[in-house]
This record gives sequence, structure tokens and C-alpha cells, in this order.
Amino acid sequence: MIQTLFGSLEDQEKEKQKRTGFFDRMKQAVTRTRENLAERIEEVVSFGKEIDLNTLDDLEATLIGADLGSATTQEVLGKLRDKADHKQIKDVQELKRLLKEELLAILNAANTRPVTKVEGSPEVILVVGVNGTGKTTTIGKLSQVFRSQGKNVLLCAADTFRAAAIDQLEIWGQRTGTEVIKTKPGGDPSAVLFDALQAAVARKVDYVVVDTAGRLHTKTSLMSELDKMRRTAQRIIPGAPHETLLVMDATTGQNGLQQARMFTESAGVTGIVLTKLDGTAKGGVVVAICRELGLPVRYVGVGEKAGDLLPFDPKEFVDSLFE
Repeated sequence: MIQTLFGSLEDQEKEKQKRTGFFDRMKQAVTRTRENLAERIEEVVSFGKEIDLNTLDDLEATLIGADLGSATTQEVLGKLRDKADHKQIKDVQELKRLLKEELLAILNAANTRPVTKVEGSPEVILVVGVNGTGKTTTIGKLSQVFRSQGKNVLLCAADTFRAAAIDQLEIWGQRTGTEVIKTKPGGDPSAVLFDALQAAVARKVDYVVVDTAGRLHTKTSLMSELDKMRRTAQRIIPGAPHETLLVMDATTGQNGLQQARMFTESAGVTGIVLTKLDGTAKGGVVVAICRELGLPVRYVGVGEKAGDLLPFDPKEFVDSLFE
């Protein structure tokens, strides 16, 4: 009993250290956004002693500058204006606290969708997105995340339209010690997916992560191709794909959000992976994504290394913007 208790306390301490490490890395990643948001709030408020409707009007440009987007900004400010009208915002600290509450409420509303639990068969994850967002790199990092959890992973190089994509995925497979199932450039994506899923079932693999073509989202042939891949997956593993992750580049801001909206409508996206969060001062796009797409952010990319893909935690993200 004592050993079990100590084991439990030790596990709790390890988990606490792990979460602290995640928070510190998230905080570092959003440094530019924090400077753009929280520090400018101090500047806005310093112009007047009382936080009133005029102060909040000045805050509007700051929120839009952090790339929350016009619609999300108006929603947040509408609630803050009501409180300011009733003299419920006393100082800058109270303003930040209320702003954090509003942002967290938006993120939590979208991130309540649970991750599908798959029993007895490989979990199949399709990864979609336009070229240049970091899609193939994200797949390599995702493989590292799963392998660090002690899971077996198989990568499927179904972006057969770019030889470079196949080569890049193989490099990530070598880095992470993960096997890659591929075909020759120009081959049938559904055929290579079929081979990968059969291999995964035979080997009792935990995860199959599938790279898909990153051509423009407006190409109907791409969406037809994705539909064919889904049907192929379902023939081998009922319920597959269990997750369709859309990779977005945080530095593209509202332009990326428009791409994401079109992909979401056509590709059955269930979650977002936001890359290059460390390279932008407009990390507020995370909030815009959750509000306007209603989709959970599953992971965020915070660097170039294999371990630089973090599970997204709404509270940690909001706290890191203000602390």
C-alpha cells in the first residue's frame, strides 16, 4: 500500500513537472503575441485612469492586431463593454482577468470535442492542408509524440503528387525510427493507403498517420481523392479515419483561416494543428479558429525539432499570453 502511494505521488510529481515544462515552452512560443497583446493593453489603459467604453474602443485595435479577427473581437468587446457600462472593471488587472475569461470560454467551447478512443485496431489519422503549411513536418513530429508515449506508429506517404513529400516523410521516419509505407511518385494515394492499413492491422500498430496531397483547397479533384481514401480506409478498418487534422500556418493569420474554412467544409476536418506559433505576433488566430470554425486545436508547433509539437491546452495558452 505504501509503495503504491509513493508510486502515485511520484507519478503526480512527474506529471506536474511535465505540465510545467509544457507551459514554459508555450509561454516562450507566444512571446511575440504576448508583447503585442498584454503589453499594449497596459499602454491603452495608461492613457486614462478609468476603464470606460472609450478605453475599450482603443483596445479593439490591439485585439485585431493580435489576429483575433473582427468578429471574435466584437464578441469579446461586447461583453466587456457591458461590464464597463456598469462600472464593473476597476483597473487594468481586472480588465486582463475578464479578457482572459472571455478568451478561455471561446477556446473551451471548441475544445470539448473528445479524441476518438479506438479499441482493438489501429487509429487512423488523415493529415490535410495546403502546401507550405508544414504538413509533412507535422506528421513527423506527430509520430515522435506517439512514440514518446510508447505507441507503435506507421506513416503512410499518400502525397504521391510530390516526390519531395515522399522523400521528406522518409527523412522524418528515419529521425523518429518510424516505418514509412510508400509508392512511386504519381501512384494512386488510395492504393498506398490500402497497403499501409493492411500492414498496420497485421502488425497490430497503434497509429497510422497519413500524409495527403497539399494541392489548392479549391481543386475538386483533391476532395474527390480524399473521399476515395476514406472509403478505402473504412473497408479495412471500420470507422476510419478516426481523425482528420488540418495543418494551418499561424503566420498566415486570417488568410489561413479562410483556407481552413473551405477545407473544413469539404474535407470533414475534426481538429487543427497550428504550426509556426513561435514565429508570429498574431497568435490570437487560435481564438479566431476556435470561434469561427468550431473546431478543437489538437496540437501547436513551437519550433523545428522533432519534439516541438505540443498538445494544446486552452488554459495554458491563455495564461501564457498574459503572464
